[in-house]
Amino acid sequence: MKLIISNRSSTPIYEQIKAQIKDAILNGELLEDSPLPSIRQLAKELKISVITTTRAYTDLENEGFVVNIQGKGCFVLPRNLELVRENALREIEESFEKVLDLAKRHSMTYNDLLEIFNNLSKEYENEERN
Repeated sequence: MKLIISNRSSTPIYEQIKAQIKDAILNGELLEDSPLPSIRQLAKELKISVITTTRAYTDLENEGFVVNIQGKGCFVLPRNLELVRENALREIEESFEKVLDLAKRHSMTYNDLLEIFNNLSKEYENEERN
């Protein structure tokens, strides 16, 4: 897994690290029991503070994605299907919020959005059948 951080991003570096590791776990790139790089190793590779990597790993542990075993390192926990679903719902909600903001800026009505959604749903259902 290759982590990419941007110093120009408005997102804090620890959040960037956390998001990329979380995505790798949720999409199956990082499997259960996979070790993460040590906090010091990751800090050195990314040329950032150990405090920053510690914060990212602590947040991931608090959210149930990894476990830190003293003296052994940090490991990916089994994928919690409820957690995976909750993450998907959060992503969908965020996407809907963006759509609603865009629709509001362009003075679109609820019916306009409903028509778009229904058309896309029909296309999606047709693709599922094929």
